[in-house]
Amino acid sequence: MEIMPSKENFIDQTLDLLDKNISDYQRLTPVPFEEFLNILKEKPSQILRNIFQTFHDMIKYYVDESEDTITGDIDKLTFTNYDCSRLFVEDSENPYFTDMLFANRFMKQMEYLRHGAQQNRIYIFEGPHGCGKSTFLNNLLKKFEIYANTEKGLRYEIVWRLNIKKLQDKDTSLSVSAFEKFIHYVEKEEDPDVKQGLDDRLYAGTNTDYIEVPCISHDNPFLAIPKDQRRIVLDELIKNDEFKWRLFTEKEYEWVFKEEVCTICSSIYHSLLERLGNPTEVFKMLHARPYYFNRRLGNGISVFNPGDRPLEQNIISNQMLQKRINALFQDSNVIHYLYSRFAKINNGIYALMDIKAHNIDRMVELHNIISEGLHKVEDIEERVDSLFFALMNPEDKRNIRDFPSFEDRIQYIEIPYVLDIKTEVKIYHNIFGRHIEGSFLPMVLENFARIIICTRIGKKSLALTQWIKDPLKYKNFCDDQLLLLKMELFSGNVPKWLVEEDIKSLDNNMLKKIIAESEIYGKEGLSGRDAIKIFDQFYSKYAKEDRLINMPDLCTFFSKLDDQTGKLIPPGFLESLLRMYDYSILQQVKESLYYYNEEQIAKDIKNYISAVTNDIDSIIKCIFTKEEIHVTEAFLESIENRLISEDMDKKKRQGIRNDVLKEFTTRALSHEIMIEGKNIIETRLFESLYERYVHNLKKRVLEPFIENENFRNAIKDFDTDKFKAHDKRIKKDVKFMLDNLSTKFGYTTQGANEACIYVIDNGLANKFK
Repeated sequence: MEIMPSKENFIDQTLDLLDKNISDYQRLTPVPFEEFLNILKEKPSQILRNIFQTFHDMIKYYVDESEDTITGDIDKLTFTNYDCSRLFVEDSENPYFTDMLFANRFMKQMEYLRHGAQQNRIYIFEGPHGCGKSTFLNNLLKKFEIYANTEKGLRYEIVWRLNIKKLQDKDTSLSVSAFEKFIHYVEKEEDPDVKQGLDDRLYAGTNTDYIEVPCISHDNPFLAIPKDQRRIVLDELIKNDEFKWRLFTEKEYEWVFKEEVCTICSSIYHSLLERLGNPTEVFKMLHARPYYFNRRLGNGISVFNPGDRPLEQNIISNQMLQKRINALFQDSNVIHYLYSRFAKINNGIYALMDIKAHNIDRMVELHNIISEGLHKVEDIEERVDSLFFALMNPEDKRNIRDFPSFEDRIQYIEIPYVLDIKTEVKIYHNIFGRHIEGSFLPMVLENFARIIICTRIGKKSLALTQWIKDPLKYKNFCDDQLLLLKMELFSGNVPKWLVEEDIKSLDNNMLKKIIAESEIYGKEGLSGRDAIKIFDQFYSKYAKEDRLINMPDLCTFFSKLDDQTGKLIPPGFLESLLRMYDYSILQQVKESLYYYNEEQIAKDIKNYISAVTNDIDSIIKCIFTKEEIHVTEAFLESIENRLISEDMDKKKRQGIRNDVLKEFTTRALSHEIMIEGKNIIETRLFESLYERYVHNLKKRVLEPFIENENFRNAIKDFDTDKFKAHDKRIKKDVKFMLDNLSTKFGYTTQGANEACIYVIDNGLANKFK
């Protein structure tokens, strides 16, 4: 009979499991200064980092830089495709989605953090209501806290372990009990609840061999070394490599040689040196422990909301502890145990959520700290090297107008509304679930995003006017004001429907002008909150189990919105969007219905090229296919009808033949084939003719079915018993088309069915004939 474990055994097993798995405390264990120097020797670039360099490294760690750049023949330096999902989306309760414009702007500013000249600044993220500023900053701080408490983000801070026995031997007048009490008072120094009048009995009776005094300002242990000795020490410790050269020459590492430890650590160091008379003995009492960040405790990260009331007393002291320090060092003027709450975020992050209410006073208080890097605590100067962030709505700028000297210390980073279609759709997926995609015909959900984004984009663009002289040539793809083209460019995509001439004229300078204009967009229009509310209304109304949401649904919904929202949509935009959709879906159906024999097309083109190089009525053997050809007008016209159209006059046909002959003799044969060794199918001439051949075949593919009611009925009957009764040829065409719509364009069977009916019932083939 199996004996069940007792409750006590279960508890013991659980405690053993926790004992094995919980190891955070081991990572926070202080190490002697000698061991710290060994760690510094092995990993100098990681250990010698201040808050600015660490934050920059965190950003680079979480943000992936794709090798893919903006689509098209554009200089690769124009845009970088940053993937910020690991920074703002993964493991976040409330994800923040960055579009490509903001990601590039943000990464450019973060690159400046490494440089020393950028340190005395406050970074203000400014944006309109509902753009996601708070979500952005909360996620940013959360990822920094996680990173800073891992091995990759590890930094060390000073902790003094004052050896009681050694110091007793140096001063017999100091009793053991006084030292023992000093131990407890120092260990309690960061607890704001400790009161001066606590009973001394709480701190008596301990057997520890040392007093542990952590650095209040979280200073790097290396800074305890006198400034005139640091360069010599580092030259001895670090091998000659690229990092050492940067350390000794670049401005971002000036702090290693110029900064001093906090006044309390400095006082302890000099007092110990005076008492012990031996620097080695002093450094034996110096230890290093990992700098542990905890936003909830305000350790390394402090975040203030406008409603958080300021503390009555910002200066922290402990009179009883001060007496013990005076007794220990026999001089009341050696160490002033006095500091402000800014010390807790030294080498950390100080953030203000909106510059209003109590945060206005906090912003004013930061003025001198940011300007000088110092904070006065009674007679003591307290150094504050922190990373300062703030969020601001545009109307709150008036709250800092009284400090014009502050302006040059502020770095504004705009957080606009999303201007990227893909990012806007990701937001809907996140809020409502990815399953919503299945309720829409392809392209319709993206078009909902386009309507939202069009309200955020300026209606006029000098750069686009300079670039696109005649917008009407793109009426099947774009609106008159080219807002749809802007959206494509802001998403990092140069549309394929642009003509070659415009693609060539979109050089790096022109694209920079267009992108520069984007910085004034995204400040007005439908906010993120508005978009989510409108989408909820739209989806609730039109999502049905028996049919998918289509473009007429979308246009009907937005055309009936209230006047205030409807006025934000530019006149004619919905009509242009519908026309673009109709043209796109028609092309998809054509592409799906069209099937061709690639081998036969290639053979026709090769025979045609050979034929035009010979006289009419001659009989030749094609040099590419080895077929015998009788070169007649009928033969040439049969292929030319597929290349261009059937209603060409004789003069145009002759012009085409002359162009083909010239291209073949001057480039294809003489250069590409004979010099470069290309096959005929690899030449520019063949590729051009092949593309024209296929294009014209697709153009005519729907003609047999436009007025064919049987074809429409067969589509409706697909996947039912009625489908079996249809003509064999029609069934084959319908199945081929629906399968292609699914595999090539992501339609479901139901979606492909509805899309085809939409094309036929709305006469799209005739509309764009």
